[in-house]
Amino acid sequence: MSLTCDRVWTHARIATMRGDLRVIEHGAVGSSGGVIRFVGEAGDAPDAAEVIDCGGRWITPGLIDCHSHLVHGGDRAAEFEMRLAGASYEEIARAGGGILSTMRATRAASEDELVASALPRLDALIAEGVTTVEVKSGYGLDPAQEMKMLRAARRLGEERAVSVAATFLGAHALPPEFAGDADGYVDMLIEALPEMAPLADAVDGFCEGIGFSPAQIGRLFAAARRLGLPVKLHAEQLSNLHGAELAARHGALSADHLEHLDEAGVAAMAGAGTVAVLLPGAFYFMRDKHVPPVEALRRAGVPMAVATDCNPGTSPLTSLLLAMNMAATLFGLTVEECLAGVTRQAARALGLSDRLGTLEVGKSCDLAIWDIERPAELVYRMGLNPLHARVWRGQ
Repeated sequence: MSLTCDRVWTHARIATMRGDLRVIEHGAVGSSGGVIRFVGEAGDAPDAAEVIDCGGRWITPGLIDCHSHLVHGGDRAAEFEMRLAGASYEEIARAGGGILSTMRATRAASEDELVASALPRLDALIAEGVTTVEVKSGYGLDPAQEMKMLRAARRLGEERAVSVAATFLGAHALPPEFAGDADGYVDMLIEALPEMAPLADAVDGFCEGIGFSPAQIGRLFAAARRLGLPVKLHAEQLSNLHGAELAARHGALSADHLEHLDEAGVAAMAGAGTVAVLLPGAFYFMRDKHVPPVEALRRAGVPMAVATDCNPGTSPLTSLLLAMNMAATLFGLTVEECLAGVTRQAARALGLSDRLGTLEVGKSCDLAIWDIERPAELVYRMGLNPLHARVWRGQ
């Protein structure tokens, strides 16, 4: 029996992102039931109930933002002014600002209010071809409040045509009620993990001097792994506590930020297959000067993803296209590395490579269709959105 699809997008140039761009110059994509059933030459495309002529436009996989803090209360524009006046991130945090400022606003907000405030940020990402977004908790810093954030994150995927991966980031900062007792707080998080597990796709932590120690994160990760939850880590952003090595020992999906990553951390990540998630928005916004060791990651074969790190304090960025430009300009990634970083490698950073990130038969039909002459335009331009159409699960 010959193949028939619900829809075929034809007369397109296709960057499948399988291994590299893997371009099909005169291509077509066919789907049924929201799943890709055909990718290949337009002349070989199957029959379909609906045929969409792309007019020679480019098709890539739908973009994936694999590190975001979209759900939160309030903003931190006042702290931005403080930083412009010379205050450091650490000084602001130790003075009760930073994450704790957002904690207070998030605790005060209802679940409905958190969803409503996150939707405009999500809409900005969707408008640029994002079809999957990771959303972290981490501003409740209390089991009930963290669950509220995770429920709000899940609801974003009900309110919009987008896939949401929810991550439990309870170990983001020490709440005031546990001042001086980080170990006690981590004990509470570990006790709460079974209750969080149905709402969370992964567990994250902030391994820094102003966050949590490697020993504390290690205890949390061990508990998460016993429950079958994958882990990921904010590591080596402000200092080198060897968080990347810790993450690798626990088989982490990703280690993120990595400005202070050393050769031992690179080797550990390479051995574990842990993805390096680069967050140039935070690097830019904090006026950092310590660039992640991209060349060392490259040499070691560590996959590199790129994400917005959208958050109210250090990266209020809602453009994955601009994040790619920053990754190229500030970190030295190539065009192909940037595009892979928001498709194939981003899917890997979420543990979703079997379903997302490349245009292959059997994967979700998530497409971004672009008004461009070459893929480099997606990385090159700043402030111009060339998206022509976005397809999520074949629709």
